[in-house]
Amino acid sequence: MSNRFQEIDWRPTPLGDISLRRRRDPASGEDVYEVKLGEEFLMSSLFTEGEVELARLGLAPLADTELDVAVGGLGLGYTAAAALDDPRVRSVTVIEALAEVIDWHRLGYVPLGSRLASDDRCRLVEANFFERVAEGGGLDPSEPDRRFHAILLDVDHSPRHVLHPRNAALYRPDGLRTLAQLLVPDGVFALWSNDPPDGEFEAALGEVFSTVRSHVVEFANPLQGGSSTNTVYVAR
Repeated sequence: MSNRFQEIDWRPTPLGDISLRRRRDPASGEDVYEVKLGEEFLMSSLFTEGEVELARLGLAPLADTELDVAVGGLGLGYTAAAALDDPRVRSVTVIEALAEVIDWHRLGYVPLGSRLASDDRCRLVEANFFERVAEGGGLDPSEPDRRFHAILLDVDHSPRHVLHPRNAALYRPDGLRTLAQLLVPDGVFALWSNDPPDGEFEAALGEVFSTVRSHVVEFANPLQGGSSTNTVYVAR
């Protein structure tokens, strides 16, 4: 059991100060891990259903038996871990812009860190997902022409609420076409969003992909009472 509150790490980054905190949840008595960028909460281990469903829903349409998966955004590792739980997955390449977040996993500061860092199928790559897509360098720096069966993205709050203005271009038809070139035929692009389904973004996906579905993921919210929702878009 931890102390009631601990700031595990704090570092300045090009996006602002990032911190990893651990606190004891008074209701459950369990440790909760939280990441803040400046004064903004980015993620919490209290709410992981959307991250897990991003992997499950993103991989569900695929019939292949040996899947190569790219994950944009490491976070606390729940999407990558859920992808590795699928027995069909042979490799997971996680693209994370902040070296600090990768360090937390390699140093075992977060619950899933040691698991991801020690799994031979999982690579943690320090790179900016949006720049890699836009500049045509591919998502695997060691293999620029590599294509993936699935690309799972969880970086911005939503296509409308981005962490950096340059990210917005990816969510338009031209950006989505560039991203689609990194998929194998019939591959899947899946995106996590904190907002309800967005008809304008669904239309942009529909200009590029053959099928588009928006899944609303509901989960209990003990902080606010009742439940909250995320959206997972799945485009093939």
